Amino acid sequence: MSSGYRLAPHVAARLVGLLLVAVAVLVVLLTIVSAALRWPAWVIVGTGVVAVVVAVVVAVILLRITVVRLDDDGYQVRLIRGAGVTSARWTEVTEAVAASPRGIDCLVIRLRERGTTTIPVDALAADPTAFALDVRAHLRRGEGRTTP
Repeated sequence: MSSGYRLAPHVAARLVGLLLVAVAVLVVLLTIVSAALRWPAWVIVGTGVVAVVVAVVVAVILLRITVVRLDDDGYQVRLIRGAGVTSARWTEVTEAVAASPRGIDCLVIRLRERGTTTIPVDALAADPTAFALDVRAHLRRGEGRTTP
């Protein structure tokens, strides 16, 4: 049995907002270059339209992509900056605990030899308690235990 968790909408919105700021800077720079080189206005308008379409596509992708995947063998984490070890087998895990580094609520998965994986639970579009329980259930099954 596998579980997938997506990026929280507010995190995706923040990333798309950063992309839009970068696009705005690009359009301003293109406008300056265009004015200096006397390019036609459609170059700026076309660039702006393409940039907005790209931002919408990125937003859709960010809202649909699975950032944490749990399966019978282990877990995989994507797009979470500072997560540490991004994938491991359940047999490598010693424990999964709640922590609040720098005041951010996280689930920390400690590994036997390779370090830790830190997942900020607010970055996921899921109830933090349900996510933690799911990780622990996968961990128990991965260790061969059938009891909760």
